[in-house]
Amino acid sequence: MSKFDQINPDQQQLIESFIDALWMERGLSANTLGAYQTDLAALSEWLQRQSATGLLEAEREQLLNYLAHRVQQKVSPRSNARLLSSIRRFYHYQIREKRLEDDPSVRIEAPKIGRSLPQALTEAEIEALFDVLDIEQANELRDRAMLEVMYASGLRVSELVGLQQSQINLRQGVARILGKGAKERIVPLGEESIEWLQRYLTSARPGLAKGNTSEVLFISSRGTQVTRQTFWYAIKRYAQRAGITKKLSPHTLRHSFATHLLNHGADLRVVQMLLGHSDLSTTQIYTHIAKARLQALHAKHHPRG
Repeated sequence: MSKFDQINPDQQQLIESFIDALWMERGLSANTLGAYQTDLAALSEWLQRQSATGLLEAEREQLLNYLAHRVQQKVSPRSNARLLSSIRRFYHYQIREKRLEDDPSVRIEAPKIGRSLPQALTEAEIEALFDVLDIEQANELRDRAMLEVMYASGLRVSELVGLQQSQINLRQGVARILGKGAKERIVPLGEESIEWLQRYLTSARPGLAKGNTSEVLFISSRGTQVTRQTFWYAIKRYAQRAGITKKLSPHTLRHSFATHLLNHGADLRVVQMLLGHSDLSTTQIYTHIAKARLQALHAKHHPRG
């Protein structure tokens, strides 16, 4: 049973109305909205247990106590920062709707988060990963096409598995992506991924579809959309097969895409556009990786390195 199912119906309705408003106003992804719901349900459940208090009756001290409780439970600073963001947005909305006059989340400082560099595969590891797939099997030919598209275009996993056939133009070599906040961008596919897409569409997809007329581009053996979880379990299996020991995340290929572009001289703003980042500062984290790569090359090849 989830935290949401454990809270009072009136608290459930309060959270649901907030989530609905966020979806209508900002077009946030289902994952983001789910995170808000989870955070607020956990807070509501804790308030309910501690003092039989609802979200609208909570005071600043109670919110601080809840954050302190999470710190004692070894919850990461990043998760607590996300929680505080959820709480602040929730109370801003309640004040706007005139359900509250004072915001109990004001003057609560967000925890400091260390800047973590994204993990990326080397170009050799990318090739090794791709080469272990058995393209005689329909599902692995599909996965090869998915990997090629993701690496060629820097797509998020959710964008990749949600691709519709109508979003792909193989003749022009581009994909039309609907990203976070319903923002649209056009990304190039590259010759290699176009070739693998054509092979998948010709040799694998008809058999996987089993007569299903789904518009989804990448389908499972049941003819339905490949899930993010299924895709990443497969990636980990292929990585193990290829002897790659790095810890993979759902964004590893996306990070590799950005890093390799910068290593080969791409402009940061072009990478920002391709990744679909609204803020350049989000993309700038990749410059640290590119800088480290350049320093390593300098040290290896320069006579005074």
